[in-house]
Amino acid sequence: MTITKYLLVVSLLVASTMHAQKKARTIVSIKGEDFYINNKITYKGIRWKGYRVEGLLHNSRMVQGIFDDLNPDTRGRFVYPDTENWDPDRNTNEFVQAMGEWYQHGLLAVTLNLQGGSPTGYGNKNWINSAFDETGSLRADYMLRLERILNRADELGMVIILGYFYQGQDQHLKDEAAIINGVNKATDWLKEKGYRNVMVEINNECNVPYDHDILRPNRVDELIRLVKDNKKNGYCLLVSTSYGGNFVPLQNVVESADFLLIHGNSVTDPDRITQLVQETKKVSGYKTKPILFNEDDHYNFEKPVNNFVNAVKAHTSWGLFDYRRAHESYNEGFQSVPVDWGIHSSRKKAFFNLLKEIAGGGL
Repeated sequence: MTITKYLLVVSLLVASTMHAQKKARTIVSIKGEDFYINNKITYKGIRWKGYRVEGLLHNSRMVQGIFDDLNPDTRGRFVYPDTENWDPDRNTNEFVQAMGEWYQHGLLAVTLNLQGGSPTGYGNKNWINSAFDETGSLRADYMLRLERILNRADELGMVIILGYFYQGQDQHLKDEAAIINGVNKATDWLKEKGYRNVMVEINNECNVPYDHDILRPNRVDELIRLVKDNKKNGYCLLVSTSYGGNFVPLQNVVESADFLLIHGNSVTDPDRITQLVQETKKVSGYKTKPILFNEDDHYNFEKPVNNFVNAVKAHTSWGLFDYRRAHESYNEGFQSVPVDWGIHSSRKKAFFNLLKEIAGGGL
């Protein structure tokens, strides 16, 4: 090895070590039913139409931020219209570039997932999108893309709700041991990097069909506790799991999770949003903790009453789920791949405008 190459290797190793030990700029925490960032209550002092906004964590489902398709037979479905090629690094780079604008409108959190979500909005075919291999070990290219997003969020003061598993992809892990290994590997990775702005969502909608029993409602609390028991580097990650739309969390999750995730899919009557929050608080074992919607595909943002508004009235965080419908243009949707991460469609603009109003003019 030449001196030049030796020095280059050493400098990369030093840089990597320094980055792994970096001090977190953004720390998310919970006090009672409220979220705090760097020990400051979110949206401090903000009230909207008489309703308390402070303490909430409004968010958007952006699960395809590190998407790739490892199946060459289906990869061609996700090409960009301008290049007719799929490029996972372009996808992540454009995600990172858009984050500042989201934040300025008052968005404090985004939901990512190590196995993404349906790249067509709903439904799953033969594509393979997973940061885990079949044993639960982490794929380096996925984690490098994730690191770019987490670093930008850390700089901005944003929170990442990081899902580990998705029902359309968990079949690519061979057994329960691989699932457990995946949880440990992902949690250890987050701890080793020193991220304090991440809240874990074990899996998206645990009550829809999963191949592995430990990811289903009766046992998913085992994985919640596995994350909570990881005290490496002197702190624990906040952790929960979610359920399908219009479903009240079950007792085992209500008791074990740090915060409770509800989905608003299938909820066409905004009054039902209020009822879901009330029913969740009545589940046996409930103690005061934040309730958060991190997936809802109902909009009507221009109307005085909608799911977002009713969540705020119930002092509950709300999260947008926007996907591209059939025959809609490329700039629609935050889940359909390829994704236009900018605020370029009328639906996106309507959400972010209402969010900015509720957040007191943005951040």
